[in-house]
Amino acid sequence: MATVKTGPGKASDGRSGGPAAQSAQYTARDIQVLGGLEAVRRRPGMYIGSTDQRGLHHLVYEITDNSIDEGMAGFCDHVEVIIHKDGRVTVWDNGRGIPTDLHEKTGKSALETVMTYLHAGGKFGGQVYKVSGGLHGVGASVVNALSETMWAEVRRGGKVYVQEYERGAPVSKVHEEKETRYRSSWQATGQIPATVNGTTVSFVPDHNVFAELDYDFTTLAQRFRECAYLVKGIWIRLLDERDDQDLTFCFEGGIKSFVRHLNRERSVIQPLPIYIENQLDSTAVEAALQYNDAFTEATFSFANCINTIDGGSHLTGFRSALTRVLNEYARKQKILKDDDANLSGDDVREGLVAVISVRLPEPQFEGQTKTRLGNPEVKSHVETSVADGLSQYLEEHPQEGRRTIEKCITSARAREAARKARDLVVRKGLLDGTTLPGKLADCSERDPSQCELYLVEGDSAGGSAKQGRDRRFQAILPLRGKILNVEKARADKIFGHTEIVAIFKALAAGAGEDFDATKLRYHRIIIMTDADVDGAHIRTLLLTFFYRQMQDVIHGGYLYIAQPPLYRIGKGKEHVWAYSDKEKDDHLKRLHDGKNVMVQRYKGLGEMNPVQLWETTMDPEKRTLLQVTIEDGMKAEELFTALMGEEVAPRKAFIQAHAAQVRNLDI
Repeated sequence: MATVKTGPGKASDGRSGGPAAQSAQYTARDIQVLGGLEAVRRRPGMYIGSTDQRGLHHLVYEITDNSIDEGMAGFCDHVEVIIHKDGRVTVWDNGRGIPTDLHEKTGKSALETVMTYLHAGGKFGGQVYKVSGGLHGVGASVVNALSETMWAEVRRGGKVYVQEYERGAPVSKVHEEKETRYRSSWQATGQIPATVNGTTVSFVPDHNVFAELDYDFTTLAQRFRECAYLVKGIWIRLLDERDDQDLTFCFEGGIKSFVRHLNRERSVIQPLPIYIENQLDSTAVEAALQYNDAFTEATFSFANCINTIDGGSHLTGFRSALTRVLNEYARKQKILKDDDANLSGDDVREGLVAVISVRLPEPQFEGQTKTRLGNPEVKSHVETSVADGLSQYLEEHPQEGRRTIEKCITSARAREAARKARDLVVRKGLLDGTTLPGKLADCSERDPSQCELYLVEGDSAGGSAKQGRDRRFQAILPLRGKILNVEKARADKIFGHTEIVAIFKALAAGAGEDFDATKLRYHRIIIMTDADVDGAHIRTLLLTFFYRQMQDVIHGGYLYIAQPPLYRIGKGKEHVWAYSDKEKDDHLKRLHDGKNVMVQRYKGLGEMNPVQLWETTMDPEKRTLLQVTIEDGMKAEELFTALMGEEVAPRKAFIQAHAAQVRNLDI
C-alpha cells in the first residue's frame, strides 16, 4: 500500500506563463542531449519505475536477472545475494562470467562496455542466450549509474578480473587480481571450487537518488522463490546481514512444486499437479495445474521467467486448450449429455491453480514493463502442448478426470443460479446507476475524477460522516454490520446480499464479467472503519470483496483506506491528534512534564463529532489515505486464501506468526 494525500482539483501540467511567453523563450538551446548514463541519473523513474523501495528492489532484480539468465541457458546453478549492513548488495553466481576481452565497437573491455553502455549485452543476437528476460540490455549499466560505488568481478579460466565504478563512471581499468573479493557460502564450505567461473557484482545505491536504503527481506525472498520455481534445480540464497535472516531456495520439481505451494492450504482434487512439458519449434512450454475446492481461479503466466501479470498469447492458448479438452472429454465419457450446453471458460477455471511458463528466443513484450506477451505464434504452441498433455492425463487418470468434470459441472450450475440472481438485480435497474441505494448520501459533483465515496462502518459513523463531509465531492454509504465473506461464497449468494448490492448500485459500473471501471461514479473509493478488531475485520471483508469481485478497482488506483486517529491528546486549550503509538509518545514527550495531559483513545468513528471527523480523516488538506495496490499477485492470493478461506489451520498459523506485531488489540 502507498501513503498518499489527495483531494479534489484538476491536475496541473506544471507549466507557468501564457502560450506566447512560452513560445518566445523556447529555442534550440532548450533542447538537452544527455550522453552516456546521464539520462538515467536525470530520469531514473524511466528505467526502474520509481525511486522508492520498489525502485530500490528493482536494482537488485536487474543484477540477479542476469544470473538467472545464465541459469536458463544452462550455465549457472548457484546464485547468492547478500544485503550488507551498510546497504551494499552483492550478487554472486557461478555462470560463465562476463567476457573481459576487447570489444570491437567500443574499443573497451567487454566488461566495461556492459557496465557503462545502455543497450549493451549478450542478449540481442540470440547466439549467447537463446532465451533471456533482460532483453532491453539496460540492467547492469542502469544499476551502475544509480550507485554511489560499484565493483564487478569476473572469474574466467582460473583468473580474476575486477573493475570499479562511481555513479556509472569507471574509476579503474579492468585489471587482474590474485584472489576473489567475495567467496560464496558454497565456496567457503568447499561445495564449489574457489576458482569456479562466474560473476560477482557489488553496489551501493546512491543516497542522492534513494532517500533510504530500506530493503524488504520478505519481498526479495518472494521474488527469488519464484525464480527458483521457474528455473528447475537452481540454488538461490538470500542472506541479510542486517538481522541474520538467511533463506535458500531450490525446487527440483520446478513449477509442479510451485502449484503444490500455492495449493498447500486448500483441499485438492488431483493428488499431484498435472504437469505438461513440450518443445515446439523454438518455444519451450511448461504448464502445471491442479484443482481445489475453492471458487476462484489463480493462474500465473511467465515468459522467460518474467511474470506477465497481464497475460498474453501464452495464457490465451492455455485457456483455449483447457476449455476445449475438458468439453471433449466430458462428452466422450457421456458425463455431458447431447442436450447439455458446453462448459464455459469460467466453469472450467473455477478452483483452478495453474502456472504456465514459456521460453522463447525473441519474446515480444508489450511495453517496457513487460507485463503482457504478444507473440502470436506462442498461442498455438501452448494450445497444442496443453491439449495433448491434458488429453493424455485424462485418459490415464479416469477417476481424477471424472472428479474434475463433476466440479466444472457444479460450477456451471452455480454460475447459472448466479446469472439468474444477477439478472434479477439488473432488471430492477440496480447496477446501471439509474437506481441508487436509498441510504447513499451522494455528492453534487458529476465528474467521477473529482468524486469520492466513503464506505463507512455503521449508521452512527455514517451520520457523523454525512454531517462533516464536503457535500460537493464527497459521498457517504453507511454499511450495516459485516458484509458477506466472498472468499467462501458463490456468486448467487453475493448478488443476494443487501450490503454488497448497495455497493454495486452506488458504483454503477456493473458486476462480474460485465464490470467496467470506466463507468465508475467515483474515482476514490475510501474504506473508513473503526480502529478496533471489528473495524479491522470489516475492512478485510471489503478488501476481499474488491480483490475477488472488482480487482480492476485496485489496478486502476481507485481504492483507498482512511486513517482515523487513534488518540486525542490535550493539555489546557491545546490538543493534537496521534495516528500511531509512536506519534502519541512523541507528543507526550513534547508536552514535557506530562502533567494535566488528557489522552483519549478512539475505538470508533462514532466517538468523534462531525467537525472532528472532518478535521482528522476527511479533509483533503490534512488527512492521510493508504492507496491499495497489488505488488505481488501470488502473495496476495495466498494471503486472502489463508485469512478468508475455509481452512482454519492456515489462519491460525498466520495469527501466531504475526501476533507479536499487534500492539493495540482491543478485545
